[in-house]
Amino acid sequence: MSLPDFFFDRMTADIRQQMEGVRALAQQLTRQRLAPDGEACVASVSEAASAVTRLLDAAADLRGMTRGELTLQLEPVRLHNLMDEIQSLWQARAAATGVTLLVSYDGDPEAAALADRRRLLQVFDGFIGEAVGSQGRGAVEAGLHVYCEPTGVRLEGRVRGPRDTAWDSEDAETRVRIIEERLGLEIALGAMLANSVLGKMGGVLRKESSAGASDTVSFEIVLAPVPDEVSAPADAPGRAAHILVVDDNATNRMVAQSLVEMFDCTSETAEDGEEAVETARSGRFDLILMDIRMPRMDGIAATRAIRALSGPAGAVPIIALTANADPEDAAGYLAAGMNGVVEKPMKPEQLLAALQDALNPQGDAAAA
Repeated sequence: MSLPDFFFDRMTADIRQQMEGVRALAQQLTRQRLAPDGEACVASVSEAASAVTRLLDAAADLRGMTRGELTLQLEPVRLHNLMDEIQSLWQARAAATGVTLLVSYDGDPEAAALADRRRLLQVFDGFIGEAVGSQGRGAVEAGLHVYCEPTGVRLEGRVRGPRDTAWDSEDAETRVRIIEERLGLEIALGAMLANSVLGKMGGVLRKESSAGASDTVSFEIVLAPVPDEVSAPADAPGRAAHILVVDDNATNRMVAQSLVEMFDCTSETAEDGEEAVETARSGRFDLILMDIRMPRMDGIAATRAIRALSGPAGAVPIIALTANADPEDAAGYLAAGMNGVVEKPMKPEQLLAALQDALNPQGDAAAA
């Protein structure tokens, strides 16, 4: 990796982590009694931090795509749930601009396919973002039709919004420049990413002029069905786990605690490795989230010290929290006695997967 690439990756990772901290602090403020003006300010701060994170993610994905580094992480995806997630992600954002988002699903409610859920969301996000940004007021429709066929699971996605003059240009780069000038960088990046991801997935894109002053962007993708022996990912652990969050940064601790609370778990905190070891001696924790770089005692040394404890305290699952999650680094953490690695800035789905793996390694729901 070149030096500019190294600093780009480190800088974007740090900005992303700081934005996650801002969002966590804003979430904590929403639990306080605030005047209406205060609530509006907190909501604006949270949305601004989310927008920065989305920009960074889109820029990083596009950078990887131009280098041929984009890979699809296939997993069983229940397609009806995908549209529920789109509604959840976009309803408030659309309403804030005066737009009503209408989301529909047509197909077997239990239909599933092997797909990259995040990439499918990016396709919809790009086209919905452009439609919502262009609409100003009124309604935008997003729908998914699913057909289970012998050749695979065929998806027909549709987003209907106002007539888009950017599509008058056949050149994709020109279209994106027009979108950026009219609607801003975030929407332009989202549109470019949607087109690129769709091509990577072997999809076909069409634009249809509808009656009145509206256009419909539609796309078609054929996905592989879920094999009979593969089941959908498990839900969150049934019993609330008690988790020790170890990090020398107060904002990072708050972010981790906020995510842990999302999964109905309880938590305590420690500010460095030494405090973590002393706190872990009680044996009252189901799992430890351990930062790696800390003063006095780092996460690796703390893990080894905890593993030397007798009884349940020494066997508690430990997950590394770190911005350095390359395969070589991860192998070192596992060799030190850790059970998994979650990369910073933490994403809820990644943390949940790590918690499930560590708390329930045999896949026994009762054990979790």
